[in-house]
Amino acid sequence: MFSNFFLGMQQDIKLLLLPPFICAVFRLIFILVYRPKKSPCGEWKKWLTCFRYAFWWGMDFNAYAYLVPLLFVSLPGAFIPAYFAVGDIVRLAILLLYAAVLYTAFIGKMVFFAHFHDTFNPSIRLGKNADKGNLADIFFHQNHGAWLLFGYIPYLLLCYAAGHALLALPSSAYPTLVDGAGQYAVNACVFVLSIVFFYWLRYGGTLRHRQKPEWDEVPVLVKEDIFLGKAAMDDLIAFERAWQRPVREALQHTDEESFERIAPLVPTAADVQKMPMEMFRHTAEGARIDPPRHIFYLVGESYTQALFDAPYRGLNLMEAGRLFRADPHTISINNFLSGGVNSRPSIVSAVLGIYDVDMELNEKEAFWRGTLPTSLPLQLKRLGYRTSYWYGGSLSKGYFTRFLPAAGFDAIYSATDICGDDAPQTWIGVYDHVFLEEAARRICAEKDDVPSLHLLYTTSNHGPYLIPFEKYGYDPERVMPGAPASLKKKDLRGRGLACAWYADQALCKFINEMRARYPDSLFIVTGDHAGGILPLVPGVTDREEPLLRERILTSFAIHHPQLTTEHLAGNTIGGHMNIMPTLIELIAPQGFSYYSIEKPLTERLDHVVTPRSWLTTEMIGNYSDRTAQELTVTTGTLPWQVDTERFTEERDAYVELTAYYVRHPELLIKKENF
Repeated sequence: MFSNFFLGMQQDIKLLLLPPFICAVFRLIFILVYRPKKSPCGEWKKWLTCFRYAFWWGMDFNAYAYLVPLLFVSLPGAFIPAYFAVGDIVRLAILLLYAAVLYTAFIGKMVFFAHFHDTFNPSIRLGKNADKGNLADIFFHQNHGAWLLFGYIPYLLLCYAAGHALLALPSSAYPTLVDGAGQYAVNACVFVLSIVFFYWLRYGGTLRHRQKPEWDEVPVLVKEDIFLGKAAMDDLIAFERAWQRPVREALQHTDEESFERIAPLVPTAADVQKMPMEMFRHTAEGARIDPPRHIFYLVGESYTQALFDAPYRGLNLMEAGRLFRADPHTISINNFLSGGVNSRPSIVSAVLGIYDVDMELNEKEAFWRGTLPTSLPLQLKRLGYRTSYWYGGSLSKGYFTRFLPAAGFDAIYSATDICGDDAPQTWIGVYDHVFLEEAARRICAEKDDVPSLHLLYTTSNHGPYLIPFEKYGYDPERVMPGAPASLKKKDLRGRGLACAWYADQALCKFINEMRARYPDSLFIVTGDHAGGILPLVPGVTDREEPLLRERILTSFAIHHPQLTTEHLAGNTIGGHMNIMPTLIELIAPQGFSYYSIEKPLTERLDHVVTPRSWLTTEMIGNYSDRTAQELTVTTGTLPWQVDTERFTEERDAYVELTAYYVRHPELLIKKENF
């Protein structure tokens, strides 16, 4: 009986060879049709890397061409002899069905690229609202649709012939190794290994899900070639990515509709038709502090406010950060909203000065050639600052090597490049202390005395928290002696708390070194978003669920030797979009013209709004689930307000503003004009 399963499994593996080959042929056709340079001459390494990576990435779908017949043909065929006898016919039918799906995705991508010069993107969702007759007319008369449909016939015949030939290849008989129970054990192992083999294929030749091929992991050699980077995605993968990223409704609006929706952001006397940015032009009142020679804008991964709050203060996890905040010239705001709910939209928003609103502006080619007048580095350059971006991971992910220079940065640095191949790393980047030490060394080695802005973004405070924290000074008995024993374990929660302590220590060590070297420096310290692990246990809190503020708020502190609380107008709330205008109002000369969609913290704020959340001095709310809660720090619980939304017009206006620029990339300031 099990011998039939073993023979059937071999047939499944044989047919598995065909889908990756089909995808490779389709990839080659796509390149030869649309890529300007069609020959691999002089680019063999790049081409081979593209096809190799695409093979493993494509297994995310192609591996199912093995699993489906394994479970629905080979497995029942082991128990039903009559079904086993027709197994190859069923396998061929499954193969031809999948081959037809692959061909459909391929011709869809070829047609889509012809019109949009892109592989599948979220615009495919717009097709459901389009005139179907018009689409059919375009398909048949512009894209030779009849010939493409006719192509199914020879294509499926070839697939049938290839599949039949593969199935005819010799198979190995199942060896009888032992008798009785031992043979059953061997059979069970073979079955388990057959399933493990599927996961090994689907995860790209690894059994670790985090290491499976993804867009972010496309080799730099390939990804920097825009076309080959797109070609590395199999058609079904491209379609899946596009379908999972819905089109913002705002991208479909007319300019007149945009003007109407942006109106809530515009001063009463302003003419909303003065798009795009003139209505967000401001004039600095004059420097409040002596302009520093160095500005350090530090963004810590998941550097959340919650661990600074009173319920967790006794754990002492933020001991370095609390000492920094205790300086009389450090001003912290404990109710601070990030520009995005995760890392990329948050950092992109901070750099560009408008909300990314999950439109992935860093991956849009228009933002590789130019930027907005609200751009942080661009405006600091106008104040005479040289601008540098330092990232604790690899900037090849997300096209940041193209996006950041176009945003106005004079220099960009990846820790994976500057720290060397031997630097200890997590899956996301180099250990914080190693990265920051190397950044400090390079900054101090600069010989000229040009004023500079350094934006540094760390990575280590991120799951699965596998850094050897004890090696770097973490001792739970010393750090939090009075904490419950459950928080001192080396489980996930314990490692998460240790990582928060480690990241805080590394960040503040860098600050202290730079303060000693450049005492007139200005430091901005914030998190990319809320996150990390909260110790919600008896003895720390009286609840097991985080408060809304703990789920949403990131941290914020600013330091300069001349800074006082009066400079920030007594504000208790703020957000990432307030940082850039605050910086300019603190250091810019009177009359300096700048652009900002938000007020500076030098003015009193009564509310803060992002596309995801809102904040007043008394309440915090979340748009995704329409909940709100008092902005209270407590160890106990707080009542929830449901079906609660405020400032929705302002929220929608921010989304609309971003969409307007996505629809009008011609309005961006070209990189060559900086």
